[in-house]
Amino acid sequence: MKDHFSKIGFVLSVAGGAVGLGNAWKFPTMVGTNGGFAFVLLYLLITLTIGFAIFLAEILMGKLSRKDPVNAYLSLSPTPKKGKIWKNAGFFTIGGILVLSFYLVILGWVIRYIFVSLTALPKDINSARAMFEGFVSGDILGSIFFFFIGFAITLFVVSKGVKNGIEKLNVWMMPLLFVMLLGMLIFSSTIDGFKDAAKFLFYMDFSKLNFSVMLDALGLSFFTLCVGIGCIMTYAASMSDETNPIASSLYIVLINILIAFMMGLIVFTFIFEFNGDPTEQGVGLVFFSLLTLFSNFGIVGNLLAFLFFVSLFFAGITSAISMIEPFTFYLVSEYKISRKKALVYIGLAVFILGCLSILSISAKFSGLLTFFGKSFFDCLDFLTSNVTLPLGALLTAVFVGYVMRSELVRGYFEPYMGKCVFKVWFFVLKFVAPFAIVAIVLNQILG
Repeated sequence: MKDHFSKIGFVLSVAGGAVGLGNAWKFPTMVGTNGGFAFVLLYLLITLTIGFAIFLAEILMGKLSRKDPVNAYLSLSPTPKKGKIWKNAGFFTIGGILVLSFYLVILGWVIRYIFVSLTALPKDINSARAMFEGFVSGDILGSIFFFFIGFAITLFVVSKGVKNGIEKLNVWMMPLLFVMLLGMLIFSSTIDGFKDAAKFLFYMDFSKLNFSVMLDALGLSFFTLCVGIGCIMTYAASMSDETNPIASSLYIVLINILIAFMMGLIVFTFIFEFNGDPTEQGVGLVFFSLLTLFSNFGIVGNLLAFLFFVSLFFAGITSAISMIEPFTFYLVSEYKISRKKALVYIGLAVFILGCLSILSISAKFSGLLTFFGKSFFDCLDFLTSNVTLPLGALLTAVFVGYVMRSELVRGYFEPYMGKCVFKVWFFVLKFVAPFAIVAIVLNQILG
């Protein structure tokens, strides 16, 4: 394969895949409500052990095989018989397609709110909620239109390939994201609410740490490292030989944490400045509370809202392309077709699933697309978060830990890690990570 990432391109592309919309509402709120910096320390510990173990296992498989996830399992299996069985594990990359289908719907909301930020902002929570719900439940054509914008950009970037598409987008978009967030952070530091936001995020309360919180930290670690959908494996297949996998991975984790904290400080500065609810998260936090709070600054608030939603778009689109690349790579490699042709097939599936997700949360069609008390949108979310992604990560851990020839694994990582660190990493991969993933799945499904 001639289409390789540069060193910085690999780091920024994987970081772009990991940094997503959840950084704005998931990470900050989990930190603030689960012990502050005590939770961060727990998250870092888990990320640099269990999460890192699986992350590096995906890098190993991609780099050694230079193939898509399906054929990586096939070629790295010790025998042809095992290869025919294990190649099925690679098909968990379809989880990325399922995630992308509803993720682009949310990205469509973000794109719409970039334009909303240029108009008169709602002055209270009820007005903001009415605006959002009117759009989501009533304006089906508008929802599909903004969904299609994100959909088209994602397919266009991936159609250009690794070097001219994925790397080029991330190399300029990730620094721009950082610059925009830094500007908003500097402005936030001039407001009284900044001190309260810092206290909320950086205080340490170890009494809130329990088994449930630990499982939350585990889930967040897998989520922020983008494991389980073949993204890391696929990007590693295009990693240059000069790239140090350990150093690059540490940079990726650092970038992810830094951006999450910057977003957290920005979000909670405005929450505390105007007496908002710091425990609110998700849609309510971004599209209701923040939009209303920005309105307190007049025209400056419009600029802040614009920058914030553009930042979310940047974070979202870099994640979106990482979700679609693994299965695209598989179709191109397996069936010897062009990227554009592969993306036509994938795009058709994503577009249909995305439209069904939009219809399932609309007032007119929700009844037809509700299953077991969940909308089609929520079903996709539940299936991917609790089944396909965790199982994809579990199979990677088991394959590298128990199926691959250990001399291959040792031969690649020992020069970077040394024998002692390698033994610790391999122990965590074999005996800790699989049980941790099973615990997460059971906690999500039964809890």
